[in-house]
Amino acid sequence: MVWIIYNLLFVIGFTLLLPRFLWRMWRRGGYRGGFAQRWASYAPDLRARLAAHPRIWIHAVSVGEMYVALRFIEAIRERYPVAFVVTTTTSTGHAIAKERLQDPDELLYFPIDIPPIVRRALRAIQPRAVLLVDYELWPNLIRHCYAARIPVMLLNGRVSERSFRGYRKLRRFTRRLLPMVDLMAMQGPADGDRLIALGAPAGRVHVVGTPKYETVSRDAAREAEIGRVLASLGWGPDDPILVGGSTWPGEEAALVRAFQQCRSRHPNLRLVLVPRHAERANDVLRELETASVQIQRRTRMSADGGGASRPSDLLLVDTTGELRHYYAHAAIIFVGKSLTRTEGQNIIEPALYGRPIVVGPRLDNFESILHDFVEAEAIVQVSDEVALADRIQDLLDHPDKGQTLGERAAGVVRAQAGAVDRTLDLMEPLLKSI
Repeated sequence: MVWIIYNLLFVIGFTLLLPRFLWRMWRRGGYRGGFAQRWASYAPDLRARLAAHPRIWIHAVSVGEMYVALRFIEAIRERYPVAFVVTTTTSTGHAIAKERLQDPDELLYFPIDIPPIVRRALRAIQPRAVLLVDYELWPNLIRHCYAARIPVMLLNGRVSERSFRGYRKLRRFTRRLLPMVDLMAMQGPADGDRLIALGAPAGRVHVVGTPKYETVSRDAAREAEIGRVLASLGWGPDDPILVGGSTWPGEEAALVRAFQQCRSRHPNLRLVLVPRHAERANDVLRELETASVQIQRRTRMSADGGGASRPSDLLLVDTTGELRHYYAHAAIIFVGKSLTRTEGQNIIEPALYGRPIVVGPRLDNFESILHDFVEAEAIVQVSDEVALADRIQDLLDHPDKGQTLGERAAGVVRAQAGAVDRTLDLMEPLLKSI
């Protein structure tokens, strides 16, 4: 009866959300590709390729999770000769995987979690094991894997306090579902405790840290390319650059106001804004149209910076896949979805570049990672927009403080590596059995 209720609610919810889903397909474009795969409808040649190799199925929602999935694919393959099926929910995650995967691995969109669709996907993929990244616990997929004796493992698991409050209301479901998962490798102690409170067997829950510390890397060629882009705007090598990464509505305007305030003492300060979703660029421009700044859109420029219409104060990066290369040129980095929202974005990637990082008051989705940085005194947290401007001003006035913060942040990344190997050691008995 519990699962009947779940499936009825899921179908109703999916039907109600379908118009929004279709609108996102139209707006983002990439959602159209592989739409049939979401219904587990695969072309005959794809079915033949899937059947040609024994496979592990690994699922990652979007970009951050996909980098974790790719790191695990690399590490598992060093120990076991196996092919992979990689699924994702978003077009951005799909684009990252498409760039990195090689034959004989296959990339698909994740099937809708409805019993007949899940059964059709499992028949086509025939996975030897299913690996889920973060907290992607899809009940019908897990139930059907459990019935077929296919091991299911949760990698880089996390449960934020906000998510926990919601899941706790559904404990009638979670206490039945979680014992069907064979291994749960969690980011931090709080994540593990919350999962056990939701019904996970304590002996299957392990705190290993996050593999995200091992997914970041630098690309000197792309960094040099972005350097030429910035130079084409008339920005000098000594001009301090404030980079706002993965920003959300309201944060761009707050950063522009802070930028304008700080320019009274640092007139050569420059600003780069990289919205979390590139399709928001027109909305951002409308919001900033009354600000007294010269704005250049990245899409109006060539790859190496040609096409800049005039010297500009602000670069709006309305492309995907370039953000981390701007971090290499930053004097100060603000990481978004933390000032006007509370979920936060990943702070590990900017930390790799040894720059001072500023965030808002909460990063609920990165709780254990934030704890690592706070404990090392390697990050600046601000409570509101006023404090944001003040702290940026202070870092510009005292670059030695920024250098110390940046060095500590890079040190955290180096010190926290090792979660991939710890997770693989736990997975080994299950992987040997498949």
